[in-house]
Amino acid sequence: MADHTAEIKQAEDKWGQREELAERMIPLIGQLYRDHNVVTNIHGRTLVHKSVIDVIRAHRFARQVDEAELPIAETFPLLQAATQLNLGAAKLDLALLVRDWRSSGVNDPEEFLRTALADIVDGNGAGVGEETDVVLYGFGRIGRLLARILLSHAGGGTGLRLRAIVVRRNTDDDLIKRASLLRRDSIHGPFNGSVVVDEDSNTITANGTRIQVIYASDPAEVDYTAYGISEAIVVDNTGRWRDEEGLSKHLAARGTAKVLLTAPGKGDIKNIVYGVNHTDIRPDDTIVSAASCTTNGITPVLKVIQDEYGIDHGHVETVHAYTNDQNLTDNFHKGSRRGRSAGLNMVLTETGAAKAVAKALPELKGKLSGNAIRVPVPDVSMAILNLELNKPTSVDEINSRLRQESLTGAMRSQIDYTNSPEVVSTDFVGSERAGVVDGLSTIVNNGTHLVLYVWYDNEFGYSSQVIRVIEKMAGESLPVLPARD
Repeated sequence: MADHTAEIKQAEDKWGQREELAERMIPLIGQLYRDHNVVTNIHGRTLVHKSVIDVIRAHRFARQVDEAELPIAETFPLLQAATQLNLGAAKLDLALLVRDWRSSGVNDPEEFLRTALADIVDGNGAGVGEETDVVLYGFGRIGRLLARILLSHAGGGTGLRLRAIVVRRNTDDDLIKRASLLRRDSIHGPFNGSVVVDEDSNTITANGTRIQVIYASDPAEVDYTAYGISEAIVVDNTGRWRDEEGLSKHLAARGTAKVLLTAPGKGDIKNIVYGVNHTDIRPDDTIVSAASCTTNGITPVLKVIQDEYGIDHGHVETVHAYTNDQNLTDNFHKGSRRGRSAGLNMVLTETGAAKAVAKALPELKGKLSGNAIRVPVPDVSMAILNLELNKPTSVDEINSRLRQESLTGAMRSQIDYTNSPEVVSTDFVGSERAGVVDGLSTIVNNGTHLVLYVWYDNEFGYSSQVIRVIEKMAGESLPVLPARD
């Protein structure tokens, strides 16, 4: 039997070198983020607040581009050089910078970056703009995840500041329970940081951010200015009001400027799927909807397919995680079938997501039908897109196009791609993308009949999309460098 000792030692040494460089990268990533509002990423996967192993994994992910792992030995000197240039605010993709550096013919990384990042060199962190107060009205599943994301972004790269949450008081120890639910989550794990409660002032301080907890049952009765909050964007997570008349109650409160609904809006309210129609948001828009988790999960993928091949018609079947709207055990429910035990049954129900797609992508109006099956998992859902195309294609062509979009396309923050034969739903818990195409499941019949399977974290992926809409409403727009293909 061959002696593999030398081979094993070489592999260990190689791993140790990568681990050392990744460790040295982390403070540089933090320095750029805190001091210059620079968010570093690899093909859209952020490196901010990530562990050593996360950094190495991000480099391994890049092998999907050209089947070769992105060498940390190449990203590290670029990162070092970036810290010497007093950069302005931006989102920097290290993978694309390495690609451009290789083809530039320039050996010195700082010299290369002075040209590649000329627009932000000596920018001294400028570009984020003034701070924007954010209020979460409702603190359920989506509200708490929005809080986690906002708190994780507080160190730099954004002017959004979580200032308050508004809820109804349910018990005498309501504040303690709210803080506990923020601190611990059965699906998404513990909060990454510290949470301190001050019952005298009704505040929760999380990672140094002081959040005022306001108890109210009517949006119009809250005076946010009493807490030093002004021109706030109020994010309504309750779903109680979904039309302009109801949501306008928030605008009647002192200290508010705009309202974002985390549910499909009714009437003339703009339903925004970031990456698809976010440019429809105007500075004078005061009420906007972030649509639904399913609409966000499927619309970016549908846009790519529509733009490339055209969609004649189709059907969307959603295999959706159960939600708090369902019963834990059989009991009365105003909706059909939803009264049956969520943990024991597949529950056939309706979804408006297929029709709602047309609000963000008008070209598909009247072309899609939809239905949903609620299944006994607490998070991560799947949409099956059964489409008839106008132009013929193949499995390889479709997968190649969607993979490219996930890496360097305009919607790489919305679309992800996997070709692993082993993945299951829990592998996508915490995904920041709106949807993840399962490439190995793609089917094409007769050239024009396409079936796509799209995973999506209906909680965290959707919440990430909501944050992007909030940033747009606040007027934030960091330059993305290098420019996307």
